[in-house]
Amino acid sequence: MATALNALLSLPGIRLAPFPTPVQELDRLRAALGAGCPRLLMKRDDLLAFGGGGNKVRKMQTVAAQALAGGFDALVTCGGVQSNHARVTAAAGAALGLRVVLVANGFRPATLTGNARLNALFGADVRYVASREERAPAMERVADELRAAGNRPLVVPLGASTPLGALGFARGVEELASSPYRPTRIVHSTSSGGTQAGLIIGSALFGLTHEIIGVSADDPAPALAETISALIAGAAERLAARPGSIGGDARPVVDDTFVGGGYGVPTPASTEAMEITARTEGIILDPVYTAKAMAGLIARVRAKVWRADETVLFWHTGGVPGFFA
Repeated sequence: MATALNALLSLPGIRLAPFPTPVQELDRLRAALGAGCPRLLMKRDDLLAFGGGGNKVRKMQTVAAQALAGGFDALVTCGGVQSNHARVTAAAGAALGLRVVLVANGFRPATLTGNARLNALFGADVRYVASREERAPAMERVADELRAAGNRPLVVPLGASTPLGALGFARGVEELASSPYRPTRIVHSTSSGGTQAGLIIGSALFGLTHEIIGVSADDPAPALAETISALIAGAAERLAARPGSIGGDARPVVDDTFVGGGYGVPTPASTEAMEITARTEGIILDPVYTAKAMAGLIARVRAKVWRADETVLFWHTGGVPGFFA
């Protein structure tokens, strides 16, 4: 395990933002949730000072290093119209002098808001397709177009959720390991799986023992758990770790009961989570990801799933620009 940890720490990365992000107590939220609520903490990746912040910055640091080391001069990626990953990719391209082409499923908004407005601000070229299924072939067509024009594009999968991207997030767990906080549970939003894979990998390598609960923003739990397991296996291979030594045989914990009507569709529970967090702590959650994850945390507190003497950390993955979409 020590060899794998050294490999993780020596992984090339471009520093895009100041680290670490703070951990803060959520005392007023805890009080609002009543007797029996465990100690609540929040890891504030929403405060990452680059391109609008959020967890995608951690993954982009390793992807950007890969692009520069490989001599690529363009990044091609995909996501929804309000994709946080697409926005951070656009910002990274602007900061590093790389051309960025984004493939977004959906129609071009009449008025650009939220992440879509930031994509334009950062100078990204956005191509629209009708459905999620069309994104991957569209990215390949764009890459071919760029190559024909003399560019060297790097195609970055959805969410930068590759083994390398997951390792980029895993490095962030060192911040928690170096802090005085030792939560018994971590709750976060999960969608493309890279963040949860990174949390599992980093926790194993830094010797932290806590349950990691990903609250899905869209996909069914079984499919998402398979994706996360595959990312962990791929990351372990990159670190030359023994198969199964990172994350063990346990299936990733994914809760898909807060998806509601689908990706980006608010629910009464997510709306309440946004409001109670804002009105007790002055912290903004976004309606697509973090509000649904916080709804999952609140539901567990109210159901007395956790003991009052536990410590639960909510890893705020950002996405605040999406609130203004």
